[in-house]
Amino acid sequence: MALIVQKYGGTSVGSLERMQNVAARARKTQEQGHRVVLIVSAMAGETNRLLGMAHKLTPLPDARELDALAATGEQVSAALVALAIQAQGGKAKSFLGHQLKIMTDSAYTKARILAIDAGRLHEALDSGAIGVVAGFQGVDDAGNITTLGRGGSDTSAVAVAAALGADACEIYTDVDGVYTTDPNICPSAKKIDKVSYEEMLELASLGAKVLQIRSVEVAMKYQVPVEVKSSFSDTPGTWVVREDEALESTVVRGVALDKNEARVMLVGCDDKPGVVAKIFGALADQHIAVDMIIQSPSRHSNGRNGPSVDVTFTVNKSDLERTKLIVAGVLESVGGTAAEYDENVVKVSIVGLGMRSHAGVAAKMFALLAKEGVNIQAIATSEIRVSCLVESKYAELSVRALHDGFELGA
Repeated sequence: MALIVQKYGGTSVGSLERMQNVAARARKTQEQGHRVVLIVSAMAGETNRLLGMAHKLTPLPDARELDALAATGEQVSAALVALAIQAQGGKAKSFLGHQLKIMTDSAYTKARILAIDAGRLHEALDSGAIGVVAGFQGVDDAGNITTLGRGGSDTSAVAVAAALGADACEIYTDVDGVYTTDPNICPSAKKIDKVSYEEMLELASLGAKVLQIRSVEVAMKYQVPVEVKSSFSDTPGTWVVREDEALESTVVRGVALDKNEARVMLVGCDDKPGVVAKIFGALADQHIAVDMIIQSPSRHSNGRNGPSVDVTFTVNKSDLERTKLIVAGVLESVGGTAAEYDENVVKVSIVGLGMRSHAGVAAKMFALLAKEGVNIQAIATSEIRVSCLVESKYAELSVRALHDGFELGA
C-alpha cells in the first residue's frame, strides 16, 4: 500500500463535471489499495475574479484581507470535491490550511511554509477516507490566513507529501508532462520521461510554467518523487526525481523561453570599488531580483577623472517601474550620466545535467544563434544552464534553432 498525494489545478476542477472526474480518479487510486490525499486549487478564473473585486473597491487593497479573500476559492473546491467523492459512494473529509496547521510566515500573498502538522490527515486516512486539502493557503502564528503566491497549490502538495512521508506526489494539470520546449513554438518538442530536480528547477525559473519554482525546491530538499501528468487522460507523465547516471548522460534536456525580462543599463558610472554594490544594494533593499549582469568599459565619459563603465542587468518586467525609481535615486551618486531601458528582449536558455561533463555546449549554442543572425546582448550561466538575452523578435526562431540544433526532437 502506497501513500499518494494528488494535486489538481484550476482547470482540473473548473466545473462540477470535472470535479466528478477528479473524485472518480481519486477513488480508483484508493481502490487499487493506496491511501490518497488530494490538494485542490480554486476553480479556473476564480482567484482572478475575487482579487478583481478587491481592486475595484480600492487600488491598494490590504494584503492581509487579500489573503483572507483569495483563500476562499480553494475552500469551495475542497468542499465540493469531498462532496463529489461522497456522492460516488466514497468517504472523504476536507481540510483548510488552518485546520491542518499548515504554518507559514506572515508574508501575505507570498508566504512560505514553515511546518505542517499532518496528524489530522493521518487520522482521516486511517479511517478509510480520502483527505481533500485546500491548496495555496496556510496560517501564521497569529492565526491569520496566508496564501503562498500564484501556483502555490503545487507547493502545498509537495509540502504535504513531505510531511506525510508520501511515496509519490502527482501533479495533475492541463498538459501531460514536461516537454523539451513549448510545443506551440516547436512542433517537434517531445515529452520528457524523467527530469532531475536541478533541471526542473532551472526550467521553472527560466519560463517553463509547468511547476512552481518553490514546489521544486521543496521536492528536492525532501526528496519527494513528483510526477507531472494530465487530469484528462491516463497517459504516463514526466517524473521529477533525484539525478542519476542515466540523466547525466543527456547533455541538453530542454530549451526554455522567458518573455518577462527587461534590460536596464546605467551609462558612464565611476569605475571604482563600491559602485556596483551601491546599485544592486538599493535594488536588493526593495526585494527586486536581478538576473544577468554585465559591466563593460563605457564609450561615454562622465566628465570625471578616471575611467567609466556601463552597468547592464535584467529584471522582471513587473519590477521595471520600481527599478526606474531606484535607478533615478542612485544614478548621480555612482557617476552615471544616463539610464536606458529596453523591454523588447527575451531570455532563451538551454538546460541539462550533461553540461557538467561535456565541453563546447555554450559554444555550440552561440554558433546556432549566430547562424540564424541572432545577436546576443547578454549571457548568464550556471553549472547546468546557459542563457542568452536576445531581441524579442527572434524569440521563437531562437527556440527552434536551439531545439533542432541539439536534436531534442530526435
